Amino acid sequence: MTVEQIDTLVVGAGQAGIAASEHLRDHNVPHLVLEKHRLAEAWRTGRWDALVTNGPVWHDRFPNLRFEGEAPDAFVPKDRVVAYLEQYAAQIDAPVRTGVDVLSARRLEGRPGFRIDTSQGTIEAARIIAATGAFQKPVIPPLVPQDAPVDQIHSYHYRNPDQLAEGAVLVVGSGSSGAQIAEELNRAGRRVYLSVGPHDRPPRRYRGRDNVWWLGVLGLWDMAAQAPGTEHVTIAVSGARGGHTMDFRRLAHDGVTLVGRTERYGQGAVHFAADLQRNVAAGDANYLALLDAADAYVARMGLDLPADPDARVMLSDPACLRAPALSLDLVRDGITTIIWATGYSRDYSWLKIDGFDDHGAPHHQRGVSCEPDVYFLGLPWQSRRGSTFLWGVWHDAKFIADQIAIRRAYADYDGSAAIVQSAAE
Repeated sequence: MTVEQIDTLVVGAGQAGIAASEHLRDHNVPHLVLEKHRLAEAWRTGRWDALVTNGPVWHDRFPNLRFEGEAPDAFVPKDRVVAYLEQYAAQIDAPVRTGVDVLSARRLEGRPGFRIDTSQGTIEAARIIAATGAFQKPVIPPLVPQDAPVDQIHSYHYRNPDQLAEGAVLVVGSGSSGAQIAEELNRAGRRVYLSVGPHDRPPRRYRGRDNVWWLGVLGLWDMAAQAPGTEHVTIAVSGARGGHTMDFRRLAHDGVTLVGRTERYGQGAVHFAADLQRNVAAGDANYLALLDAADAYVARMGLDLPADPDARVMLSDPACLRAPALSLDLVRDGITTIIWATGYSRDYSWLKIDGFDDHGAPHHQRGVSCEPDVYFLGLPWQSRRGSTFLWGVWHDAKFIADQIAIRRAYADYDGSAAIVQSAAE
């Protein structure tokens, strides 16, 4: 059987793989992009029906293509993002091969490169870019047993309210997905409980500028690492219905019952930590800190941006926040579904190298693995806060492609360069 040869193999044809292809092309690096399903599959089937982008399209895009026909401040549906990525892949003539599952990749013995076994044959490559990102396996914490009297799904598999059984819904997780799903279910007339953990909640707009603009001018997109102790703090923000600040008090006043972080299950009830008030207060502090930083920036730069005192007005504490419930009985409270908006785990089991820690996280520096000729792309905080966004992954991909071009230049050196005599001779 003929073994296909390629210089660089990119695994994954989402935003990371497409961005990698563009920069590899610019360096004239022969490459191939393999995708197990369809291009941008996570945007097609890993999102709920009504999802829109969390950032406006003037900002959340690749630098070399605008979202044609969209208002700059629009938050576009997921299908529009798929079409955009398809258009971009065509624009750069990305060599994407879909429907190919990478089964394993391991170093060749006695010579450089890797053997990659796929569902359609074997490929040998000089180097590999793992562009599958870190959101690969939906994680449901093993708290509620499968035989409990409730349906359990991950937010990855949630599509719309009609999909769920009649009855109340407990949404676990207060990041963007959990908060937006809880809001959607509540607006659809469902009884909703939302388990709120530690979170940040930036303003959607302040003083006439979107949150993404403030993060840019304040230098917060370029933060190289999360502050200690905030590794598991999620961000609650929404582009739904034109974009609005995610305010948990407002959700509660609209009918959602807030509870604390989900801790355990026992005797037919889900039990929560007594931390709801603390989590909401910390979210408020994060929100107000950004307003303070924005005000200071406006004053320092002398910008003519309108004051926005209403942004600092907080709604009154709803009853569920003043006296939080510490447990919910599934039967008594009519809860028929739990939606776990609890994130994802990574899966690099196909990549047979010695480059991971005990938890399966890659050892890397800005995506460059400790294993020669292996690279990662699409990781959260890969180089900065913006690494998981379209524009952020594009810049990370450029760095990776630059490193590959440097490695190729070293490999091309044959030892015959002229020797320059020492100036002392």
